Formats: sequence, structure tokens, C-alpha cells
Amino acid sequence: MKCLVVIGTYNEAENIPSLLPDILNLGPQYEAIVVDDSSPDGTGRIVSQIAVNKPRIHLVSRPARLGYGTAYVEGFKTALDMGADYIVQMDADYSHNPRDIPRLVEAAEDADIVIGSRYVRGGSTSGWPFRRRLISRAASFVVRVLLGLRIRDCTGGFKCFRRSTLESLDFARIRSKGFASSYEINYFCHRSGKTLREVPIKFINRRAGESKLSWRIIVEALIAVVRLRVSGSTSP
Repeated sequence: MKCLVVIGTYNEAENIPSLLPDILNLGPQYEAIVVDDSSPDGTGRIVSQIAVNKPRIHLVSRPARLGYGTAYVEGFKTALDMGADYIVQMDADYSHNPRDIPRLVEAAEDADIVIGSRYVRGGSTSGWPFRRRLISRAASFVVRVLLGLRIRDCTGGFKCFRRSTLESLDFARIRSKGFASSYEINYFCHRSGKTLREVPIKFINRRAGESKLSWRIIVEALIAVVRLRVSGSTSP
């Protein structure tokens, strides 16, 4: 079994030097792909230096800040080209605990997509102010209702995909460049009959660095939900 962990980065120099060894220490079947958008803080350079002596670490350097969604799509394609059996999507800031990765991979033996869920029994969030928790819960509710998804955590970005799931996904349909791409993928997989399963995780607010969430990202996400709802109601 070969599992590729895809990590999109922009200014994660404080987190990436410890995160990558934590992933590799899970076992020889795990490798990491870092897709870096020319981080001004030198994240890409740090990854490149670490990779010199660790062949299971791979860097995809992009020329500019091209967006969260496109970073993961590029990472998924790279993982498929490298022969991954399972592909994990996670953030670089330790809000997703790398020790949870084996649980997601194990659950993917019986599901097409496994989502590390904050909102099923046993899941939780820690370190977020009330307003941030409220926005996240409300966003998941709106996405679930409008798009008909049968999961509780519709906006989470900690997932494991079977190889066959991503091979069958038409990446050209993923139009959102930001965080909305995460539930776009959930939606298209759901519409094609893929099975989505949730396993509980304890989400912890980022260990270091600054959050990338902005009002622009929130507005883009709302527009994406409406677009998917309208297009979904008019397509087979």
C-alpha cells in the first residue's frame, strides 16, 4: 500500500519542518507531496532542503499564489502519477493531526472518500472563538442542505481518497480556486454515486502562522454553493 499525503502551503515555514517528519514516521508506506505557492517566508526552500535526504518528500513549486483549490488538484494529479493507492488531503498548520492519517486510510478500505469530521460524535474543535465556530457550523449546514450531502462536516479539508475515486473525477469541473473546492469535490463524488464516510477528529486551531481565511474566501464559498445548486438542479 502506498499513501501520498498532499499538503498545500503558503507561508507555513513555522510548521512544515516538523510536520513532514511526523508524516514519514507513520511508516514507510507514507510519502508527502507539498504544493507550495512561492511562499515569501521560504516554505518551498525549506521543503526542498529537507527532501535532499528524505526521498519520500516531494515538492511541487508554483510560480505564484494560485489558490488553495488549484494546489490540491495539482497535488492529486501528482499523487496519481506517482502510483498512490490512497491520497490524503490535509493542511500544514497542525489543525489536522498527522496521527489521524492511518485511521482515515483504514476507513477508506470501505468507502470512496473518508472525511475527518469535526461534527460527528467524538469530533470537536479547539481554540476557535465562538464566532468562528458559528460560521463553520452554519456553512456546513447550508452546504449540506443545498447540495444534498449526507455528511455532517461538509467544509472540512482533512480527507482520504481511494485512487479510483480521484481517477474518475473530472478535475476540470472544479472551478473554485479557494476553500470551496473541498465541498465541490464532495458534491461531484456524491453525485456520481461515490460513498462518503466520516470519522471523528479533534480539530485544533493552527499551531503557528496566520489563518488564510478572509471575507473574500467566504463570499467565494457562498457563490460556489449557489452555482452548484443551480447547475445540479438542471443537469442529470
